[in-house]
Amino acid sequence: MTVRVIVAAHKPYPMPKDPMYLPLQVGAAGKESIGFQRDDTGENISEKNDRFSELTGLYWAWKNLDADFVGLAHYRRHFRGRRRAKEPLERVLTEKEALRILSAEGCILPKKRNYIISTLYDHYCNTLHPGPLDLTGEILREKYPSYTAEFEALKRRRSAHMFNMMIMPREILDRYCAFLFPILMELEERANPAEFEDPFHARFPGRVSELLLDVFLRTEKIPCREVPLLYPEGEGVWKKGVAFLKAKFGGQKYGKSF
Repeated sequence: MTVRVIVAAHKPYPMPKDPMYLPLQVGAAGKESIGFQRDDTGENISEKNDRFSELTGLYWAWKNLDADFVGLAHYRRHFRGRRRAKEPLERVLTEKEALRILSAEGCILPKKRNYIISTLYDHYCNTLHPGPLDLTGEILREKYPSYTAEFEALKRRRSAHMFNMMIMPREILDRYCAFLFPILMELEERANPAEFEDPFHARFPGRVSELLLDVFLRTEKIPCREVPLLYPEGEGVWKKGVAFLKAKFGGQKYGKSF
């Protein structure tokens, strides 16, 4: 059994040495190589990276990787393993550990992010423009009605599995991507990214997708195991907290990723 986890990156960066990790240059179309596998080879949507973020990497993995289990991590954000080591990248989840979990559970997800004083919908509306999220609900009602109940329930929750990170059996990944990408393509057409005032907010397909992951998994009743995350550069909790409070109480939308 094989596991391949792409590590989405847009610049050179130290990578885990475990063989299950595949560093992937996302948004590679039209750019110079940074020495990693590029996401503009084979069947790809690399040119959409400025809207879909790391999902151009997920799409590439879906269409081009041959493995029993496929996943996504970020160059600054990894699943944490059980090994104790001084260097952060020596503490990432290994293929052996991943296979042990996947043999018992359907998928591996990061631990939920908790928004204690906001629902997921309120948090999205406070920090980003809510229009694309509302349009996503319309698309689900029109084309995927069986997922609508979980979408509405998720908006009222205060926690979710974020960052588009996961490791899934190939069969589940195929089903998830066949659900996810048609919705995002439709959303991109209805909520034109060019109408947003800056590139950060034009990335709404990538941000909406973070909420659709739980909608899919809960509707399909797929069992999952949560794994803590590891941040080689630190998590930046203070910056995130300040930005969140400014958004919630000062009406200041996010202007960058944290």
